[in-house]
Amino acid sequence: MSSLQTVPHMPQIRSDGFKPAKRHQTHTPGVRPYIPKRQRLATSVEAANPESQADQVQGNQTRESQILSDVSARVKPYLPHKPGAAGIPRRLLMNLGGHQGPVNTVQWCPVPRISHLLLSASMDKTYKVWDAAESGRCLRVYSCHSGAVRDACWTPCGRHLLTGSFDNTAVITDVETGQPVVKLDNQFKVMCVVLHPSNPEVFLCGGYSSVVKAWDSRCRKVVNVYKAGIQQTLDILFLRGGVDFITSSDCVSRDSADRTLIAWDFQTTARLSNQIYHERFTCPSLALHPLEESFVAQTNGDYMAVFSSQQPYRMNKRRRYEGHKVEGYAVQCEFSLDGAILASGSSTGSAHFYDYHNARMLHTLPAHSQPCLRVAQHPVLPATAATCDWAGEIKLRASQRNNKRKADICQNIARSFQKPASQQQRERSWEKGAPTGVMVNSITQPPHRISERTGKDFCLQTKTMCDSLKKM
Repeated sequence: MSSLQTVPHMPQIRSDGFKPAKRHQTHTPGVRPYIPKRQRLATSVEAANPESQADQVQGNQTRESQILSDVSARVKPYLPHKPGAAGIPRRLLMNLGGHQGPVNTVQWCPVPRISHLLLSASMDKTYKVWDAAESGRCLRVYSCHSGAVRDACWTPCGRHLLTGSFDNTAVITDVETGQPVVKLDNQFKVMCVVLHPSNPEVFLCGGYSSVVKAWDSRCRKVVNVYKAGIQQTLDILFLRGGVDFITSSDCVSRDSADRTLIAWDFQTTARLSNQIYHERFTCPSLALHPLEESFVAQTNGDYMAVFSSQQPYRMNKRRRYEGHKVEGYAVQCEFSLDGAILASGSSTGSAHFYDYHNARMLHTLPAHSQPCLRVAQHPVLPATAATCDWAGEIKLRASQRNNKRKADICQNIARSFQKPASQQQRERSWEKGAPTGVMVNSITQPPHRISERTGKDFCLQTKTMCDSLKKM
């Protein structure tokens, strides 16, 4: 009997168990294969409109590219001017709800032109970019991690995002495309990431490990390793110039004062100082003053301590910022752009604003019902801040008054009292007493002569501007 047997309507199988290759079916001339109705309709629509599919793809690409090309109408008036004095936000503008887990951090884009973009990182394994200055909508969701996203920051150019996750990776993501540009495995859960201030291609990673790694994103290799006898690194702060940096650890046991805060030399990996903070509290967050040679450490003792950023990094024992609660949460602190205001979250859900120079509490804002982890002050808009909490909410607040509009009205009122130079020369020859038809102005002495109708128009215009000023 032959080794091959043919069974009707069944594939041929050889005795060795292998199937022969399929033969291409040949259709009988004059007989057309069956095509489903839906497929026929779809083919006819594409044939009728061949450009529709291309237009749709082009529209999607246009919407993606608009993330970095659009300038917010709310930010644009402030761009030609230097940032003014920082203020305290009091009024709730919008509530951004979209994360399914605690939001660990929020950060405004450092580029003034697109500073309306807000970055948020959450324990729900995602990080998002929002239009937080105007519409409040989520522009893009990034899902490049398989674990909770613990820390995130913008690159100085505003085109990429650096994130660290509990999946042991640090990722650099393209803001527009949402695709990871660089993905590096640290072999430990990443708690904090920070870019080098003068070389953004180099960044540090710290986390559940006794070492801190310095990566170069261009060659995707570790360039330096900083070893310390600790269990985990809570935060990393580069000091001015990037020559040295400070790390904060979780060591609070006996004789651990040499490991709570450590100063490192970036190039040589040597310890510059390990006798900085001698109290038995961990420091979950560090912040550098934008102008002065000092930095602030958030402590689990429910206060913030200020240190010198120059060796030997002495702590100022006379100045403490107290009034908020930490209670083991990763509550962060941040300076305003002019360094006058120091903001901090609290485990009670409130946001606290302190005067940096005298440590006086300026205002306490009941921001959230869950612990408030971050208060991010806007780099361009005055008295504007974003807060995030343990429940996954992000709130945007601003001042009760529009400071720029108020300043314009005050300037118009001041101009209305100004007089031409020729009129000022005539007034010099006047003696005491004003004739009839003269309106005495206490701001611009001596009084000047105006007509009755001009005086009525002047008073009406001034009253209108003052009324609009009161409504702001």
